[in-house]
Order: sequence, then C-alpha cells, then structure tokens
Amino acid sequence: MIIVRLVGGLGNQLFQYARARHSAEINKTNLKLDLSEFETYELHRYSLSHFNIIESIATENDLRATNEFKERHFHFDADYKSIGDGVLLKGYWQSEKYFIDISDIIKNELQLNTAMSARGNEISMLIEDSNSVSLHIRRCDYKQGSYSDQILDALSIDYYIRAIKKLGAEEKNLKFFVFSDDPQWVKNNLKLEFPVVYVDHNKAETNYEDLYLMSLCKHNIIANSSFSWWGAWLNNNPAKKVYAPKRWFNSNVRNIDEKDVIPEAWIKVD
Repeated sequence: MIIVRLVGGLGNQLFQYARARHSAEINKTNLKLDLSEFETYELHRYSLSHFNIIESIATENDLRATNEFKERHFHFDADYKSIGDGVLLKGYWQSEKYFIDISDIIKNELQLNTAMSARGNEISMLIEDSNSVSLHIRRCDYKQGSYSDQILDALSIDYYIRAIKKLGAEEKNLKFFVFSDDPQWVKNNLKLEFPVVYVDHNKAETNYEDLYLMSLCKHNIIANSSFSWWGAWLNNNPAKKVYAPKRWFNSNVRNIDEKDVIPEAWIKVD
C-alpha cells in the first residue's frame, strides 16, 4: 500500500497524486489518499474527487501501518523508484519526471467526472474552434502578507507581453482565453491586441473546470503556479507551445534548485 498526504491547492494535490500513483504502479500495490491535513487547512479544500482517479481514503489504521518518506529536496530526486511498498509520501514533488513514464495513465485518470457548467461548455466550443491560448494570471494569494507572498511573486505584465509577442511571431489567428483570480485587474492592465475571452464564471470550488478549459487550449502561457502548470501539461495538442516563467520563486527563496519544475519542451521567458 502506498499512501500520499495531500495538502495545498488543486495543482499541488495533482502533483502529489501523480507522484504516488507512479509508486503504486511500479510496486503493483494499492494507492490511498491521506486527507488529514484538510481537517485544519483553511486555504484550500480537497479537490480530486472531480477527476477519474483512484479515490481510496486512508484510515488511521492504514497510516499507522506505513513508514513516512518525506521529500528530500525540491528538485527531482533520481532515487525516487527505490521507494517500496508500505510508505506514506509527504512532499510536493513538482516535476513531471516523477510520473512521465506513466503519463498515459495520469492523463486518463485526470479526466473530469463532474459535468461542466453551461458556460463552461460554451467556452469549450470557442476554444476548440480557434487557435486558442490559455493565459493565466495569478495575483490574489500572492499579495503582500500571505504565505505565498513569502516565496512567490505575481509575475510582471512584461513577462506576459514578452510571451505573447513570442507566440504571436510563430502562430496566426490567435484567440486568448484569460484565467485569473483578479480578472478586473487584468482587464485594466493587460491590453491584448487579439480577440479575448475572460473566463471568469468559476469560483474556487469549481476551479477544476478552469483547469480543464486550460487543457483544451492549443497553447498555454502559464503563471508560476502549479495550477496552470497542470492546465498546460494536460494539453494534448502535439504542436502545443507552452510559455513559462524562467524563475519560479522570488528572491526570498534561496538554496532551492528549481531546474526540474518546467518540462524541457516548454519555453522559458524572463
């Protein structure tokens, strides 16, 4: 039995699930989810029930029967396959290298099992009928004084302008679909010279729909956010172009090697 402790937002939970799913697969054993952190964690809720995952919840007896294995550092741990059965995984595991060799399984299990809203269905048709680009701007929980602000900065408008110019030089007839927790700020500060749809109908409890819509787009411009990372990674367009920030964390974070966060095929932008 492999157990994984889930914590954080949807993007974090997806990394944790995918990492543990790989260990369960290579050990030919069961996977269970430890949701105990959400009993006191107020910032986010458990969100994986909206996906076609293996959803077996660990009991207290299950937890007592396992040995803890904590993530040793932020960058990819090349010794990850040595973990055997009977383990409780704790960490964030933010690299596709932990599960890339079962990517088909992960993508299949991360299909939605929750019906889309009427507006979501409308937007999905617009996405599929255009040379669509998802653009994610995350601001609110990166504001001053929050925990995220200690390690992450909201990306500058210049980053998005540079990414848009790079993509616009290679692709024609682009249509942008903007996802943000502060859509009014985006409308006031980022002037797009392309057709644009602001995807602003979802709340925190339906953010899985935003993630799915991101994944339908032909191309992606992501934030320094595991949420839009997954929207881009789940994009099955073989010709997709994904633009990501060259630096993930802010200057407060030292002694963390972030080289494995962004897949090699993605384009890093200053």
